[in-house]
Amino acid sequence: MDNPDLLISIADGPEIEATAKGSRFVGQAFAATTDDDARSALVGVRGRYPDATHHCSALRIGPPETARERADDDGEPGRTAGAPILRAIVTAELTDVLVVVTRWFGGTKLGKGGLVRAYGSAARAALVAAPRRHTYRTATVAFVAGYDDLGAVEALLARRDASVVSIERAFEGTPRFAVTIHASEAPPLVRALADASAGRIRATVAGG
Repeated sequence: MDNPDLLISIADGPEIEATAKGSRFVGQAFAATTDDDARSALVGVRGRYPDATHHCSALRIGPPETARERADDDGEPGRTAGAPILRAIVTAELTDVLVVVTRWFGGTKLGKGGLVRAYGSAARAALVAAPRRHTYRTATVAFVAGYDDLGAVEALLARRDASVVSIERAFEGTPRFAVTIHASEAPPLVRALADASAGRIRATVAGG
């Protein structure tokens, strides 16, 4: 991704159905920012389809570089179901996602290669069908500014409007600011504030 702060996730998607040698597969992608979210979605799928042979799944939560990943074959041969589902999530560069692929056995064994292809295909189709949600890593830049520097501060913030998420201002006594901004833009903002105020503004960064 070109923007280092951008995180791409999804909203819950529709069920996508496919067949392979008589077996029926239903894939669905869910938004999941916690293990509880994922558990609840999986319980819901199991409840809708109690007659299914397998409910295989994969989960990826958190920023890509530190994401927690989990895959479950749910009784299928090892790494023939959960692994290809997880690979579909990773390849799509998505996070905070659970994908569940439910299978009804159709009487003909698919073999390990066939299972990998079927589960991977069902997962990819479910992910393509799910609406995308864009969020950003953020950090908060906090600082105190003298009244003489307010014009320069507001001009700086206006120029960074595309990356500023929110600004909290307090004018009881000395003006105080808390600027939530895309994380990679926080250090440049700190430097720009110091330069614009001849070093009078010393900002701190939290988060990011």
